[in-house]
Amino acid sequence: MSELTFDHEYVEGSASAPVLLLLHGTGGSPADIVSLGKELSPSSPMLAPAGPVTERGAARWFRRHAEGVFDTEDVIYRAGQLADFVVEAREHYGLGGRRLVATGFSNGANIAAAAVLLRPDVLAEAVLFAAMLPVPDPPHHDLSASRVLMVNGRRDPMAPLAPAQELAAVLRERGADVTEHWHSGGHQITVDGLAEAKGWLGR
Repeated sequence: MSELTFDHEYVEGSASAPVLLLLHGTGGSPADIVSLGKELSPSSPMLAPAGPVTERGAARWFRRHAEGVFDTEDVIYRAGQLADFVVEAREHYGLGGRRLVATGFSNGANIAAAAVLLRPDVLAEAVLFAAMLPVPDPPHHDLSASRVLMVNGRRDPMAPLAPAQELAAVLRERGADVTEHWHSGGHQITVDGLAEAKGWLGR
C-alpha cells in the first residue's frame, strides 16, 4: 500500500498481541522482514515499511558515506520521517494506543535505534538485531519509559563490538531499560537470539 509516507505491508493480527514495526536490512524488503515477524510473534499485527533510500539498487533507511560511516544528517531526517509514518499508520489502521515494538535487523535496527533516541514520544520499545550507535552524541531525551533489547554478534564485522556497546551505554545514560544478548556469531540472526527476542517480547 502507498497511501502513507512509505510503501509498506500491513498484516492484521490479534488485539492482545503487540504491534510489530518491522524494519528490513540493506537490500531487504517488507516481505523478508514480515517472515521474521511471524517467527517472533505470529499473532501480532505487523507494519513493514520499505526503506526510502537506494544504494546501488539496494533499499536502505538512510544514506552512508562508506561502510560503517553514516550520513548523520540523513539519519536524523529519516528517523523523523519514520516516526511520522508510525503516527500516520496508527491512525490509518486504528492502532490507537496499542503497544508497538520496532523490530529491525542491521540497517533497520540502526534506524529503529535512531528513532528511539530522537523520537521517544513515538517509539519507546525496540528489538535491535545487529545494531550500533547511529548518531554521534544524540540529544539527552528522557528515555526512562523506553525499553530496548539488543541482540549482537561478538564477531560481527558490520556492527563491531565497540559501537554496539556504545549504543547500549548511550541508551542507559538517558534512562532506557536495556537488555543485551551477545551471541558468538557474526552479522546474522541466530536461533538463541531469536529465542531471547521472543521471551523479551512476552515480558
